Amino acid sequence: MKFGVIVFPGTWSDVDCHYALGRVIGQPVSYIWHRETSLAGYDCVILPGGFSYGDYLRAGAIARFAPIMAEVERFARRGGLVFGICNGFQILCESGLLPGCLMTNNHLEFRCQPTYLRVENSSTPFTCGCRKGQVLQIPISHHDGNYYADEATLQQLEDSGQIVFRYCTPAGEVTQEANPNGSLRNIAGITNKKGNVLGMMPHPERACEQILGGVDGAMLFHSLVDWQRRVKA
Repeated sequence: MKFGVIVFPGTWSDVDCHYALGRVIGQPVSYIWHRETSLAGYDCVILPGGFSYGDYLRAGAIARFAPIMAEVERFARRGGLVFGICNGFQILCESGLLPGCLMTNNHLEFRCQPTYLRVENSSTPFTCGCRKGQVLQIPISHHDGNYYADEATLQQLEDSGQIVFRYCTPAGEVTQEANPNGSLRNIAGITNKKGNVLGMMPHPERACEQILGGVDGAMLFHSLVDWQRRVKA
C-alpha cells in the first residue's frame, strides 16, 4: 500500500508519520510537497500535525489553499483514503472535506499528554482492526483541538456513525474529566459520510512502538493496510 505524507511550511510531524509507516508498519511511503498537484499512484495520503503556515489567521486556514489541496479534494471524491492528524484534521475541516471546526482549547492551554480514546465505529478503513468500544491510548499535542459543530451537524454525525473516536477514561467512560480540550460530545475523531476521510486530533504515529509508551496508534495504520488488501483481494 503506497502512502504519501503531505508537507506544508510549518509541518513538523511529517517525519514521525514517515517513520511509523515506513520503518514500523513496513509500507512504501513518500513525502509530498505542498506545491505538487498530483497524487497519482497513492492509496492513502496523510496530512500530519504541525503549524502549517505558522497557523496564521486560523489553524489550517492558509494550508487549505495550497496547490496540493485541490488534488486532495479530487482524490477524496474518487474514494481515496485521506487521514488528517491534528493540524491535518484542522486543514480538512477548513477545506470542507470534514464538517465542523477546531477551536482553541477551552482551558486556553497547549496540552501535550496521553489520552484515552473509545472506538465508536470499527467499520471504517481506519479502525477495521479495532473493536467497537475498545479503548486506545494515544497522545495529544495541540492548542486548537476543541471540536465544534452546530447541533444539527452533531446529530447527523451521531446518526451516520461518523464519530469514530471519543475521549474517555481508561475504563471507556465518556466523561467531562476525560475531555482534554472541551470538544463537544468528547469528539476526538470523525469521518466524512463516505468514510474514506478521517480527521483526529490525537497522534497515532507517536504510539507505534513500546519505547514510546505503547503501540495502540499502530492499529490504525495496520487497519488501513488490511482494508486495502481486502479491497484488492
